[in-house]
Amino acid sequence: MFRTFAKAIAAIAVVCTVAGAGLVLNEEFGKDDSDSNSKDKASAGASFTGTKKIQVDGHSVNVSCSGRTHRGEPLVMLMPGAGEGLDNMAALQKSVAKTSRVCSYDRLGEGKSDKPAPDTLQTANDTDVLLTKVLDHLAGDRPVVLVGHSMGGYIAARYTPDHTDRVKGLVLLDATIPHLTRDMNRTIPADVTGPAAQARDGAIAGNEGQNAERFVIADGPVHSAGDIPVEILKHESQYGAVPEYGPALEEMWTKGQNEWLKISTASKLTTAKGSGHYIHTDRPDLTLKAVQKVTQQL
Repeated sequence: MFRTFAKAIAAIAVVCTVAGAGLVLNEEFGKDDSDSNSKDKASAGASFTGTKKIQVDGHSVNVSCSGRTHRGEPLVMLMPGAGEGLDNMAALQKSVAKTSRVCSYDRLGEGKSDKPAPDTLQTANDTDVLLTKVLDHLAGDRPVVLVGHSMGGYIAARYTPDHTDRVKGLVLLDATIPHLTRDMNRTIPADVTGPAAQARDGAIAGNEGQNAERFVIADGPVHSAGDIPVEILKHESQYGAVPEYGPALEEMWTKGQNEWLKISTASKLTTAKGSGHYIHTDRPDLTLKAVQKVTQQL
């Protein structure tokens, strides 16, 4: 979901921006160590701590890494939602770094990375190419666990089935559902007005590329990644600001999360009690447990 949705109906918590929630980079993550000319990308990515810029197809991409540097151990890659930079998941990164190697990155249009080309929409293929090359820099031959929130979860879930040679585990944090445009149109009628209409129209506009990344979230079936470990966490409640359609929207979202179960025969879906859309903020304990559970299976 997107900030566009938030601007359309600010009261809906699913797309609100987390402000003042303690997600500011600490000193370790706050270093800006620009390194665009590394001759040994995999080696440098496996050892550096802090933030720096890497060059990907002529674009400057902001990345952050921390934690263990032992070769062969998994790399956990954090992928924030739309409208969020990598600092949004800094608290989770700090926790994961106590036991694992962990990195995060700003997609084009987010945080301190370059913006996408003007008047050009990004597709899943574009985000896949970027993620692959970021992993080339940071993971080397390590197995990878992708941890994605909201739109970051959508990108991770679409990416994983085609890259099981590298991605060996997945954690989805209230990932944008596979058929959001279709399901939003089905759930909220076209003739409604007021907050419900704003919610529907804002979500659909965001899916069509009206977001900071100019990324089009296309509806589509869920493909299988075999039997890799997958933990899916969904919010408990987020649509209270649209009381007339709130229950229907919650049902829509739950069905969409169940669709993501098709990614793996080893998928598990859990409702994060007491959580809204930002599960890694509202229930950091459950989030960390899910990441560690997947990582320990590799």
